[in-house]
Parts: sequence; C-alpha cells; structure tokens
Amino acid sequence: METLSGNFSKDATIIEDSIGYARAYDVIKREIEIGGKRAFFYYVFCITNDLLAQQLIEAYLNAKSAESPQSLTSHIANIASVRVSNDVKFIAESIFSGDSVLLIEGFGDVIISDTKNIPSRSLTEPENDHVLRGPREGFLENLKENTALLRKRLKTKELVMKRFSVGDFAPSAIQLCYIRGRANEKLISDLEKKIGEISVDALSMGQESLAECLTGSKWYNPFPRFRFTERPDAACAMLLEGSIIILCDNSPMAMILPSSLVDFLQECDDFYFPPSIGSYFRLLRLSIFFTSLFLAPLWYLCVRNPDIVPKYLEFILPSKQGLPILAQLIFIELILDAIKLASVNTPSMMNGSIGIVAGLIIGDFSVNVGWLSPEVVLYMAVVAISNFTQPSFELGYAFKFCRTVTIILIHFFDSIGFICGITVVILLIARNHTVTRKTSYLYPMKPFSWRALKRQIIREKLEQNNKKN
Repeated sequence: METLSGNFSKDATIIEDSIGYARAYDVIKREIEIGGKRAFFYYVFCITNDLLAQQLIEAYLNAKSAESPQSLTSHIANIASVRVSNDVKFIAESIFSGDSVLLIEGFGDVIISDTKNIPSRSLTEPENDHVLRGPREGFLENLKENTALLRKRLKTKELVMKRFSVGDFAPSAIQLCYIRGRANEKLISDLEKKIGEISVDALSMGQESLAECLTGSKWYNPFPRFRFTERPDAACAMLLEGSIIILCDNSPMAMILPSSLVDFLQECDDFYFPPSIGSYFRLLRLSIFFTSLFLAPLWYLCVRNPDIVPKYLEFILPSKQGLPILAQLIFIELILDAIKLASVNTPSMMNGSIGIVAGLIIGDFSVNVGWLSPEVVLYMAVVAISNFTQPSFELGYAFKFCRTVTIILIHFFDSIGFICGITVVILLIARNHTVTRKTSYLYPMKPFSWRALKRQIIREKLEQNNKKN
C-alpha cells in the first residue's frame, strides 16, 4: 500500500500522478492558504457539487490555524462528512468518486470531504420488472441511491452493508448487503474471500463481469447461477428471506444469491395479490416452463412417428410439408432471435412496426409460399410466448439451447434422441452450481425439503413466510 510521505511537494506530485492531473481537464486543483500554510484542493468538477466545494474552500480559508487535519474538520463538519487518510489509492478513488481532497503543507494525511454530485436518471419503473401492483421505482446506476432505496424499506440495525473495491486498473465499488442473523454466515465469509481474491483490470460489464469472476464455471452450461432484479422491493424481500444482495456501481441491477433453479418461479406480482392468485401465477409459470422446453420436441417426435398419435389427435400433424420439419423449426428459432435483436436496435416508436412486419412475413407469407407449415408456426409461436412469461433471459436461452439440442437428437436417433435430450437437460441442471458450490442448485429438491419446496410452489401467507428455510 502506497502512502503519503509528509513532504508537501512530493505528496502533491504523488496525488497528481495517481489522478492524471496533467492529462485530465476535468480534474481541478485550487491552491489556497490555511493558517499560513499552503494547501491544494483537488476535485473532479463534473461529478462534484460545485456549490458544496466552494463552501468548503471558504470554510478552510476562514480557519485561523491548521495544527492538524483533525483540527480542521470542525470547520466543515456542518457542510459535509469528512475522513482522514494517507492511502494514495484510496485518495485517488475518492477523487474519481466525486469527493474533494485537501492536502496541507506539513501534514502526512489529507482531508477527504463527501461532495458527490454524480449524474443519474430519475427514479422510474424498471423496463424488465413490471408489476400490476406495487411501487413504480427501480434501481439506478448510482450506488449511493441504490443503498438509500434499500435503507428506506429496511429500517433495522441488522441490515449490513459492506463496501469493496474491485479492479486493479479502473476500480469499481461493489456492495454486499445482508441481514445479520438471517443470511448464512459461512456463505458471507466465502463471498468476502472470493471478492477479495478477484484480480481483473476492471468490471467493464458490471455485474456480469463480477458474476464470471465469482463463479469461473464451465462456459457450456447455459443455466443461470444468479438472479437479477431491478426492483428495490424484490431485493428487500429476498434479504428478509435470508438471501444476499450484491450491488455494483454503475449498474441498475441487484444480484441475488444463492439462487437455485426453483427460485426462478417467483415474481413480484405473486406477493402483490392474495395467496390464491399468487399460487395460480406460480403454477401457471411452472407449467409454461415445461411447455417451452418440451412442446416442440414432443411434437417433432410425433411427426416422425405418426403411428403413435391417437386418431383424435391426428390434427396436430402437419397438413403440408414445405421445407423439412427440422429445417423449419431451426429457421423459426433463428428468426425469432433476429426479431429480438432488431427490436433492441430499433427506435421505440418503430418497435410495433417491426413486430407487425415480421409477423406478416413469417406467419402468413412464408406459409403461403410453402416454406413453413402452419403447425410449425403455431407451436413455435406458443414456445416464443412461453419464453416471455419469466423475466430471466438467461433461463429462457438455456431452455432454447436444450430444446434445439433435443430436436436435433430426435432427428438422428428418434425416440432414443428424445430420451438423450432429457438426459442432457438433467445433467446440465444437476452439474450446475451456485456461487460457492456448497449450496445445491437443485434445492429444495436436493437436499429435499418438502416445506421449502411447497413454499416455492404455493404462495403462503406473510406470517408464514418470514424466514427462508
């Protein structure tokens, strides 16, 4: 750890080198005199409250003496919170975070004042986590604001917030949040150790970069190991159940861990409606999970073996062939993803037009021309709608990859291929793991807990759902 030396000129050079003062136009250095001693006041103007910085400078100039950094803090205690440090890395991080730093001649420490004024968007409803009832506010890209959104809901001394800095080249602040006495202490200890061992240049992609650093898992397993939410109310609910939340600066998402497969059955609307309606939502979501994974493979298996289809179900078989069925299924899978990408890169005012044009071309024109059969379009449309019923994009694509592999195996090995496809799905889920590998991805099925499993499927009353088992 590099520290200041106590030599004013040398320390000024060290600080200025650490923040790139000579190369950055937005880093401001003000030279002032306090009690007959020279001093340098550093801050970044674009992320610092200019009015607050000016008030601090005036307070310092009005100080009659400067015997120590601690003696000066009384002059600015009513303006901003302060701390004293001689750690060069911490000083640089503070300046780049919006704090102002005062270096005084003859002192080995600097005074760091909280003057942050980081630009951020206003509180709005999350784009991906809509609810029919409940608050219309979501996390922002500002870690301080996100912390306040949690504190506003959980007014308890047991809520613990631990700050870490990750990144050797461009550090990013991350925050570990949990409720003491409800979260697993061993898991917390393991997470703190893992975070401390991360050695990367920067968390360039926010929580996704952090997730890859924490797991280091095999790339070919598509099933997600983390749940994400943009809603403060959902994050607080998970904290109360004993989960751990990780917030990352510059990211509007909260990472929830540990997360098992059945945790993805839950959504916020389950708790904003009575238990009967919330339970219906969960059961419907569970059935749709299986629909999106097995409907297309089962239909393709019936197409290849029409003799196993009862007479009253013969209407499900294609009325006209068109392209080979396998080619049709793969083609629609790719086209649906192409439409998603087009929607992302299309201005919002034209999104509806993209969907209409794509629907007309694929759903009607392709059938009339003879490329696709109506049954393929129908079943794949049902599958596509099923994928949108749950908010996890990672889980949706995990099902998509497994569904495609199963269809290809059916094409080459018929019913044996279907069994092999199911086996692949089971193996991928069974071999997946949570962040520490010590909690099962299949919990509460492995290890089995009937009460925990029932709570995941049936929405219980609030008084029965205070703690996670």
